Amino acid sequence: MPQLELVDLRANYGDVAVLERISFSVEKGEIISLIGPSGSGKSTLLRVLVGLLPPAAGSIRIDGQEIDYRNKLVLRQLRSRMAIVFQQFNLFQNMTVLANVTIAPIKVKGQAPAEAEAYARQLLDRVGLGNKLNAYPDQLSGGQQQRVAIARALALKPEIVLLDEVTSALDPELVNEVLDVIRLLAADGMTIFFVSHEMAFVREVSSKVIFMADGNVVESGTPAQIFDAPQQPRTQEFVSKILRH
Repeated sequence: MPQLELVDLRANYGDVAVLERISFSVEKGEIISLIGPSGSGKSTLLRVLVGLLPPAAGSIRIDGQEIDYRNKLVLRQLRSRMAIVFQQFNLFQNMTVLANVTIAPIKVKGQAPAEAEAYARQLLDRVGLGNKLNAYPDQLSGGQQQRVAIARALALKPEIVLLDEVTSALDPELVNEVLDVIRLLAADGMTIFFVSHEMAFVREVSSKVIFMADGNVVESGTPAQIFDAPQQPRTQEFVSKILRH
């Protein structure tokens, strides 16, 4: 049974269709990269998955159970199983690094502060920020803030992590330190959705690449299939352009 399954998923912004009949399945531990031109629906798909934009039609299932996005209790449970990290860090500026990572487990899951803090310290060590526990976000570089944001998402121990262009707001020299953290997550066997323009990295870590355009899944396959032997003309056009640059 797939860990995650989308069937004929559709979503709208007002009267405008932004996702149309999206269908695919994901096995536990897969690294799914979403690529495509701006406005193709990649980030919107992540927002729908985590419940920030309700689907207009179709269904999404986790472990065979359909998610009722209109049910607040179901949505709360979903967000403890699926976490999203945005390109904007969205850290609480008046809280230390440690407090930013512990607040959700304490408030959402009711963890004891000591338990939440112990796990947060482990996570921050893993992302290379064990020496920044008492720093505030404005004392950190962009790459460090993004690593805190990833640690914060992991603090709820999600089964699936959605990474929405997490390197696009960073200076080029800071990108690799965030990509190194994503390599760690991939090595741990976590299921990851990764929206990115870092094509060399997509090729390196992905088990499946999904190419989207105009709110549709145009083609999906292994990195070798998508980058070396795309079948659809729209995919061929996109790949030929990115490989020229």
